Amino acid sequence: MTRRNFLWNAGGGLGGIALAQLMTEEGLLAQAGQHHPAKAKRVVQLFMSGAASQCDTFDYKPLLLKRSGEAWDPGEKVELFQSNPGLVMKSPWAWKQYGRCGRWMSGLVPHIASCADDIAFVHSMISKSNVHGPATFMQNTGFILPGYPSAGAWVSYALGTLNQNLPVFVVLPDPRGFAPNGPANWSPGFLPAAHQGTMIRVGTPHPIYDLFPPESAKFITRESEAEGLDLLAKLNRAHMETREGDSRLDARIASYEMAASLQLSAPEVLDVSAEPEATKKLYGMDREITADMGRRCLTARRLLERGVRFVQIWSGADNGFPRRNWDSHEDIARDHGDMGTSMDQPVAGLIQDLKARGLLEDTIVHWTTEFGRMPCSQGSKGRDHNPFAFTTWLAGGGIKGGVAYGATDDWSYKAVQKPTYCYDVHATILHLLGIDHTRLAFRHNGIDRRLTDVHGEVIRELLA
Repeated sequence: MTRRNFLWNAGGGLGGIALAQLMTEEGLLAQAGQHHPAKAKRVVQLFMSGAASQCDTFDYKPLLLKRSGEAWDPGEKVELFQSNPGLVMKSPWAWKQYGRCGRWMSGLVPHIASCADDIAFVHSMISKSNVHGPATFMQNTGFILPGYPSAGAWVSYALGTLNQNLPVFVVLPDPRGFAPNGPANWSPGFLPAAHQGTMIRVGTPHPIYDLFPPESAKFITRESEAEGLDLLAKLNRAHMETREGDSRLDARIASYEMAASLQLSAPEVLDVSAEPEATKKLYGMDREITADMGRRCLTARRLLERGVRFVQIWSGADNGFPRRNWDSHEDIARDHGDMGTSMDQPVAGLIQDLKARGLLEDTIVHWTTEFGRMPCSQGSKGRDHNPFAFTTWLAGGGIKGGVAYGATDDWSYKAVQKPTYCYDVHATILHLLGIDHTRLAFRHNGIDRRLTDVHGEVIRELLA
């Protein structure tokens, strides 16, 4: 008798999955994954794909206004991704101070700026790559190489579900296409396959692929589907007994069970039509440019309040020209203007809606991008990649609002005060979820792997 067979006969397999589900529902497994009392239960991550410019959004630098149009000389040789350094270029948008904290913010993001007192800004972010694919991996998984679990998968692995009828980790991609790396950005990597993100295409006729039989399959009835599932369960048992340690079948079984639950729960949670008109307007669903992002942010709120642990929303698609992402090499005013306007009101609406419902207290909102952009021009109107400085921000879930951490130089070229990597942000998010990032590990190929690798410090100055 194999070990797998013994465990099966002792109550493992599907029975074990059912038991684990019940224990998680009662909070027993979730408590086992926590190392200290948590201030947050859930996370929503907003990823600006293509590299949102810090010096056109949140990192105010008077020197760029003063020296705009002059030759740029930071005092060292600058090697850019695809250009030579141009002239100093001020932002096309005016800057104002917002909130009681007096935070300077760009006119590109006036709605987010109105939430300044709820937000903690990290101005000293650094990436280890100036190439979109590796840098996007780094912000999502902590590594620039493929094959590592995303932050959402780690949270799923550590804490489990709050609602057995919905996935733990949900991804809402940009409907225009994927970011660089595609679904690998929300992969479980070497974690059990069940922890991968569940992709939902909000606003499409079939937001979850293959959840329901096609209309052409009239031969599929409730009875035939039940019989098919019974046969599949028998085949799965035989398959599992001979493949010890392979998590893929466990994940497939769990996905079938989740699909059955989603057939009942998904239509309700994804239907925003019953939301009050005032709520839809808050998210910008009454305007064409903000309607899509608004629908996804509102759907995210509905998922979060129903127990989804980690929701990731993507802004920007790697789909060529005309640009539909934040990679503004040619014209920062045109490209960031579209992307910023489409994102600003929906994200602010999400913060305000969570706050009004009392959910912001235990929900972390994390806005980020893969790297920043240069203070000098590329051509005459664009900006090139800048891995040395960018801004990310957090709100809610135990985060101290109205503060800023770290700083760049006078040009917004390099992080010079409290340089920060994704490891530190991930460590801080895990800490607020009740997890010690140094103890959240998974042994793979003889190595105890972590989301934060061998790095990471909790940013205590951001904690409320």
